[in-house]
Amino acid sequence: MMASTMATAGSTITGLGGSCLSSSPVRRGSCLSSSPVRLTSGFLKAPVRARNPLMVAKASGGKFTCFERDWLRKDLNVIGFGLIGWLAPSSIPAINGNSLTGLFFSSIGTELAHFPTGPALTSPFWLWLVTWHLGLFLALTFGQIGFKGRTEDYFSK
Repeated sequence: MMASTMATAGSTITGLGGSCLSSSPVRRGSCLSSSPVRLTSGFLKAPVRARNPLMVAKASGGKFTCFERDWLRKDLNVIGFGLIGWLAPSSIPAINGNSLTGLFFSSIGTELAHFPTGPALTSPFWLWLVTWHLGLFLALTFGQIGFKGRTEDYFSK
């Protein structure tokens, strides 16, 4: 039994190794293949091309889009008026005779006095920074909604 196994392992196995299955013309022995060999079987399905379900004909160049291309619709008027619209109320001295903008800018100066070292976590700088910027971003967001809503007649009815 052992001798027959060893004899089989050393012999050349014929079959696919002797046929030409290359897609390019290669000379192997007496075989010259100039076209790719297509192997088919009843067990294999025909190749199906993958389709994108989001492709809709004649919509935005054949592509489906959820948002307009210029979804931000930025306008420098909104940025300018929003900044002025936040600086005016935040400059009213309502916090112990100081304004939010004044407290924020003075805390920047205090922290820059010891520049290489950053502000401590207990520094009031962080409170003024977060409060001032939160108000600014809210003013800009509501300004964008109001300005664009008015110019595009969102609030007409």
